[in-house]
Amino acid sequence: MTGFDRDATGLKIGIFLFVMFFLLGSGLWVGLALMGVAYIGMIGFTSRNPGSSMSITIWTSASSWTLTSLPLFIWMGEILYRTRLSEDMFKGLAPWLARFPGGLLHTNVVGCTVFAAVSGSSAATLTTVGKMSIPELRKRGYPEFMIIGTLAGAATLGLMIPPSLTLIVYGVSVRESITSLFMAGVFPGLVLAGMFMAYIALWSVLRPKEAPPPEPKIGFVRALKNSVLLLPVIALIVMVIGSMYSGIATATEAAAFGVVGSIVLALGQGSLSRKSFTESLLGATRTSAMIALILMGASFLTLSMGFTGVPRALAEWIGSMNLSPIALIAALTVFYIVIGMFLDGISAVVLTMAIIEPMIRAAGIDLIWFGIFIVVVVEMAQITPPVGFNLFVLQGMTKHDMGYIARTALPMFLIMVLMVAVLIAFPGLATWLPEVLKQAAP
Repeated sequence: MTGFDRDATGLKIGIFLFVMFFLLGSGLWVGLALMGVAYIGMIGFTSRNPGSSMSITIWTSASSWTLTSLPLFIWMGEILYRTRLSEDMFKGLAPWLARFPGGLLHTNVVGCTVFAAVSGSSAATLTTVGKMSIPELRKRGYPEFMIIGTLAGAATLGLMIPPSLTLIVYGVSVRESITSLFMAGVFPGLVLAGMFMAYIALWSVLRPKEAPPPEPKIGFVRALKNSVLLLPVIALIVMVIGSMYSGIATATEAAAFGVVGSIVLALGQGSLSRKSFTESLLGATRTSAMIALILMGASFLTLSMGFTGVPRALAEWIGSMNLSPIALIAALTVFYIVIGMFLDGISAVVLTMAIIEPMIRAAGIDLIWFGIFIVVVVEMAQITPPVGFNLFVLQGMTKHDMGYIARTALPMFLIMVLMVAVLIAFPGLATWLPEVLKQAAP
């Protein structure tokens, strides 16, 4: 990239940032702010008609069949939130997780890890687990900073633990086996969840005064009895996961099974009334509409960024440096964090992989391993302002200031940076299971 190209790219990024912060600071809805930034970019840096491009793009993004599972999973979470199922989940987990340093904060991580295997979506994981965990943890006196921060970070596991939409898009882009990529995400996802739990434990040791009083101790037999309360939720999860992995249902159909199952369980408990049913439906509608508007704005911003050539220009600039494999990974980490401030993860993969893939192959980097690396850095982008999608969803759920939510998520961001280092030091973490399964295949 020439000096002129670098200056032009820097100017475009600067304009995007200025307009973004100005619109968000003015109190405009996030989705509309994203559309405004994209509109300015289209007018300033392209010759295309922004009106027609915007209408086509936002309609296409809003009518995507892939996204139909999202409102269904959100509705499932709303039903669980408004019945005794969420309270029962905490009663079942409390005797076991309360023994760990940090207590029931671990339910954010455990809940997100389990639900990630159902949805494959960070937003669906966040909204479902958040609807259940935030009220319960607040009721028990856990600090808001830790409740919001651990939930923001743990929800990103929906991108890594299979099924993962990002891994599907990556596999198609580089022509790698989706099954191998799914298997590659299992161990790194569990390790990252363990690192989040270690952070919670460390916090409780270093700041014991901030932790609420420990849960009352109960005997082993009573703990087992309380664990029975988990059976309905476990049955629901097994039904949703089993229907997908057995090939009976798609993700959207499995989400519909989840809604029906949660309604049946709530009716069986006697905790679903006409009022709670109506409130769950309206709550799911509000949350889904909020996310849909953000997705519309993000898709238009992605289109605008693609037309300006900023992602491609940055990728070509990195490629021109002829870096060693380790230096290349370090540069790409920074690169994807930067563009993740403006693009959702799938868009970042689609827009850059045509340039990045030849660089990776030339450097001798395993493409299965690189897929897991991509997911980790995309996870970082989910909690990185100004366009960290999880931050926006949490803001809509909790009404906290965006700056506050970003500060709560910072420790989780640093843990993900550490996870990149772990992947570099132990590449077999991502490649071992796919290789074993490949060798075992007939």
